[in-house]
Amino acid sequence: MSSSGWMANAATESSRRRGSSAAALGWRRCPEDAGGKGGGRGRRRDWTRRNKEGARRHRQLREGGRWRKLRLDEGGRREEGKKNRRTAEYAKRNYANNISEYNTVIGSLIGQRRGFLLRDVYEDMMLDGVQPMRDTFHALIVGTMKGNRLQDAFFFRDEMKAMGLPPDVNLYHFLISTCGKCKNSDAAIKLLEEMKRHGVKLKGETYICLLNALATTGRTDQVYAIVRDMTAAGLGLNKFCYAGLISAYKNKQPTTEETTTKIIELVKQSKGWSSVETSTDSGENVMMNVSEEELYNIPTAEYVHRRAFINRNLTVYHVAVHACAELKSKGTLETILDMIKQDGYSFDAFIAMHAMRCYFNCEDIDSGVKIFEDYTRSRPPLAELCATLAEGAMVGHTPRGMQLAQETLEKMHARGIFLNTKMGNDLLLAAAGEKTGGYTTANYVWDLCQNRGINSNFAAVKAYYEGLKEREIPPDDPRLVTVGRIYDNLNLRFGGRRIRVDR
Repeated sequence: MSSSGWMANAATESSRRRGSSAAALGWRRCPEDAGGKGGGRGRRRDWTRRNKEGARRHRQLREGGRWRKLRLDEGGRREEGKKNRRTAEYAKRNYANNISEYNTVIGSLIGQRRGFLLRDVYEDMMLDGVQPMRDTFHALIVGTMKGNRLQDAFFFRDEMKAMGLPPDVNLYHFLISTCGKCKNSDAAIKLLEEMKRHGVKLKGETYICLLNALATTGRTDQVYAIVRDMTAAGLGLNKFCYAGLISAYKNKQPTTEETTTKIIELVKQSKGWSSVETSTDSGENVMMNVSEEELYNIPTAEYVHRRAFINRNLTVYHVAVHACAELKSKGTLETILDMIKQDGYSFDAFIAMHAMRCYFNCEDIDSGVKIFEDYTRSRPPLAELCATLAEGAMVGHTPRGMQLAQETLEKMHARGIFLNTKMGNDLLLAAAGEKTGGYTTANYVWDLCQNRGINSNFAAVKAYYEGLKEREIPPDDPRLVTVGRIYDNLNLRFGGRRIRVDR
């Protein structure tokens, strides 16, 4: 077959196929194209009109692949947009991406005393696949120590071991200190046995931590056992050891005459050592912002960073005066105050504050006011001293004491001395216990707290609300309605918990 014949046959076959596909699509041939007679413009317009639907379907089939691709791309872009939005929302919620940022977050929470969030941060760290380091665990356990969260401290200790990081001696110090803050001497003894079992070398700080941790439960037998171990190891007693011994007798139950006698004896024995001692703060304690007073659970730990508030050379006297205030022993207090004067020291703010507490607890208002006036004669009044004066005057809720508390609070407000959250809650709780009278002091404290934006805790609000209900106040009184609403909100959150009120 010639090439021209082959090409003609191919063209005919192609034309036949186009015709069949056109027929399948519903196309119709124009009569003129089919060889018919009598064509014309009208017939061609009819043919064009009849085949519009077929042409549209043909274009859809021809371009369907591209349209499907466009639809897929469009859907992909939508999915990618959703993914990007989810990523942006996660990035907005996410507060850390690596170990350095997590360490910063942990340090910030510790500084804010929000140790109850540390375990949540650790779980987020695990979900993000971030591997904690030894320093991270040290910071976490220090945070639990500052927040008195013993269970969380042991949880982090166990997690640390599971990751192949054995606790070192400094970490054991933090754990033992946490046991002391939570008054769990048995756990402290178990930690000591664990240290010996794992071959951790004990240091002088270890014995002092143990001594003060055991002292919180009043176990004088265990405390003296630690003293014997220190002596056997060639270590002497310093001011923190005597402070721990005094605390042990203060916490020992029942309280006897021997208690106050031993406190005075221990104060005298401590004079055999130099009162001016160099600080033994380890480098890690300094980096973690943990003072010796906080590590050993000394009562001055809260004020050690306050400028000109305490004299650190008077640590033993601080603990002794604090013990007198707790034991309500006015005679022992006066003996210790005389010893301070004989040593050539003047009272610092901590000693003045707890001497006032002791006198007020013994219902000796005049002596407490005299201590306050003597201290503030040459120094500006501190908020803590003013709050102690007001709170102490309300002991027993006598008319004179309530009037003194009211006048003290008014003077504080006039001088611009403001209450913090702890002071406000303590004062409200003390004032709310008044059973007779006009309840003016409690109302004044409540108004001060509201004006300062202080969020009162559940115990204080409950006591104040119950005191208001005992008065003859109309049910629609604005104060009663406001306090009732706040009480209901707090009751939903904390009503099922056991609230311990130390009065």
